[in-house]
Amino acid sequence: MNKIQDLEYEKGSGNVFADLELDDADELFTRSQIGFHLDQIIKQRNLKQKEIATLLGISQPDVSHLMNGHFSRFTTDKLLDFLKRLNLKVTISISPHQEGEPFQQIAYSA
Repeated sequence: MNKIQDLEYEKGSGNVFADLELDDADELFTRSQIGFHLDQIIKQRNLKQKEIATLLGISQPDVSHLMNGHFSRFTTDKLLDFLKRLNLKVTISISPHQEGEPFQQIAYSA
């Protein structure tokens, strides 16, 4: 008997917050996606925490929260402001929702 084949699992929706049945799942998912891309951009630029704090206009402890993935500490608007301070353009695209896809999607193109 193969132990892997015997494992029971449930396929996720793609939004862990919705899978956990949190009331604000879409907002949390959006913040986590923006935060993830923000983190990747900052890492690509090899910035130190003090430089990040100055650039984003936040305290060093807030930079630490950001870099540790505590994106729920920031509003979506604040995360979008961080992208602007990094001289990045944000484009919002609105389209019909298809069954099985998330209501909000974030993509980064370099």
